[in-house]
Amino acid sequence: MSLNPVDPAFTISTSGTSTKSSAFAHKTDSIRIVAIGNDAYVAIGTEPDAGPTNFLVTVGEPESLSLGHPRSNRVVGITTGSTTVLELPEGTGCPFVVGDYVSLSVTGQSTYDFSHKEVTAIQDVSTLGGQYTNGGSKVTIAHDSSTGNPAALLSTSRAIVRNSLKIAAETRTGSGSVHCQQVQITG
Repeated sequence: MSLNPVDPAFTISTSGTSTKSSAFAHKTDSIRIVAIGNDAYVAIGTEPDAGPTNFLVTVGEPESLSLGHPRSNRVVGITTGSTTVLELPEGTGCPFVVGDYVSLSVTGQSTYDFSHKEVTAIQDVSTLGGQYTNGGSKVTIAHDSSTGNPAALLSTSRAIVRNSLKIAAETRTGSGSVHCQQVQITG
């Protein structure tokens, strides 16, 4: 088996209570987790809590856990306000569902960037009263973008929205840490 790192690794300090990582953009279907100093229970999700009913990663036994399929799309329009509406390219559909958490990255216009915000509504072309529209799906995000953003997304900017996750860890006894890194697995 070969592992290809996808993103920088991060470490979560663990104790007898559940501790969450910062959000990370979901880029591959697997994450490698190594328990350091003590065995740890691990949970993965949008706002997870770890405990004895979750996956146990033991010291000396690195684990590769499934994150499921990553979901992302290019963004062709952004409407700012008390919520943020992202317009996806026509014909691509929307890979997200209400309740997902997403992160936005815009090269050239980083003031639009946000991390781990909830999808609150989706307006798919197919649900617009059966009438054809000249646009793609629209995704409403619980992110206040009403101040500090430019009036329009530049044609030279590259905007990508991805689902995002967090990892929670709790040690069985004492303290320790878990080292995590998204990987691609071959072989």
